[in-house]
Amino acid sequence: MLPASEPAAHLATLGWWMIAVATVVFIVVLVMLLVPLRTRRHVIEHADVQPPHNEGMILIAGALVPGIILLGLYIGTLQTLSATATPHVRPAYMIEVTGHQWWWEIHYVSSDSGAAFTTANEIHVPVGAPVALRVSSGDVAHSFWVPQLQGKIDAIPGQTNSFWIRADKAGTYRGECAEYCGMQHAHMALSVVAEPMDKFREWMTTQRAPAPEPTDSLTIAGREVFRRAPCALCHTIRGTGTGGRMGPDLTHIATRLTLGAGAVDNTPGSLAGWIANAQAFKPGSDMPQIQLDGKSMTALLAYLESLR
Repeated sequence: MLPASEPAAHLATLGWWMIAVATVVFIVVLVMLLVPLRTRRHVIEHADVQPPHNEGMILIAGALVPGIILLGLYIGTLQTLSATATPHVRPAYMIEVTGHQWWWEIHYVSSDSGAAFTTANEIHVPVGAPVALRVSSGDVAHSFWVPQLQGKIDAIPGQTNSFWIRADKAGTYRGECAEYCGMQHAHMALSVVAEPMDKFREWMTTQRAPAPEPTDSLTIAGREVFRRAPCALCHTIRGTGTGGRMGPDLTHIATRLTLGAGAVDNTPGSLAGWIANAQAFKPGSDMPQIQLDGKSMTALLAYLESLR
């Protein structure tokens, strides 16, 4: 994966320099070990010959050279931290990211350009514009990391850490939790979608709106299934009177790329499987099995697929 932002490029450069220096040091140390091994026979055959002592070489190779190398890497690290700590211009948007076991709650804070709204596992940003993040956790320690855009920032219960990201190229970038947080740590992904400003604003307008009203008998029935089934105990769909907070906001679920924080692609078949038995996809998650008859499942799927 190539860096897609200036901060990520700085971090990649520092990483490649560290790898290069470590490789050179490894080769030098290996040579210094192999040379004595080749001369070991000569020393054994002439046991009365004392090997020369070179304290100066020990001081240079054991202290001075490593000190210079570590100092150089330290200076490079400080320069990289300085270059990635803050954006060059003030961010136009603020996003609150909360880690949960095992999904991401994404809350776009209200601003002059519009009201606040909440989504899940997917962040949209305008290309070339820095976006400020406030990162925290709702349960255990997590770590927010989108390697092509920025470094890592810890998500810690009871603490909010400030951060920022910027994408210089349009595209979809995979993020991941980089702190072990339990059984499904490896399946706690998120997507950052970078798009031109006009498309980003269009997406924001759509997300701020309440759920679209059902337009036919099937989706109307599906909304009623959602309201009376266990779904509404954990999930919210704005505009339906539901207010569950344990799981992701589903107001515009049909627009998302994946389900279960990257567990499966967001397709009708995957959605049906996730509703019926999420444990088959993500064992240990809080999503229970939802027992629905075929008619109710068909109506619920039709309704959720209409939430765009």
